[in-house]
Amino acid sequence: MNKQLLVDQTFVDQAERHCVSHGGKLTALRRQVLELVLRHDGVVKAYQILADLQQERGGSAAPPTVYRALDFLVEQGLLHRVEALNGYIVCDHFGCRHESLFLVCTDCGGVAELDASDSLGALGGATASVGFALAAQNLVLTGTCKHCVP
Repeated sequence: MNKQLLVDQTFVDQAERHCVSHGGKLTALRRQVLELVLRHDGVVKAYQILADLQQERGGSAAPPTVYRALDFLVEQGLLHRVEALNGYIVCDHFGCRHESLFLVCTDCGGVAELDASDSLGALGGATASVGFALAAQNLVLTGTCKHCVP
């Protein structure tokens, strides 16, 4: 078995245990959607997951089905919905709730995730001092990753 497949299977098994421990169920469809997201590097769009699912199921998947599965995976903390990129990214540390900072390479499209809870907490404190309630955030910064820097 390929090492990446083993890592992905371990991730999916851990994700399933996580869902159960949080009162959720990783149904066959949700599991399949998670596995499809894991096949992509970086941000993946819902329509790409829909296309992949339709290909695997012979065209028998509808958009609401995919969106419901993705919403569940986000609610469980297994994926992040990255509004600025209109897509989803796998959360490498789904055991904790956190706000993220996504570093997106404009050359290769790679995405790295950093836990930004402390930084955004400080920002929330600063905004609260002027009477502004900061909403939960996932921030995106673009630039060049270490592999693409000339």
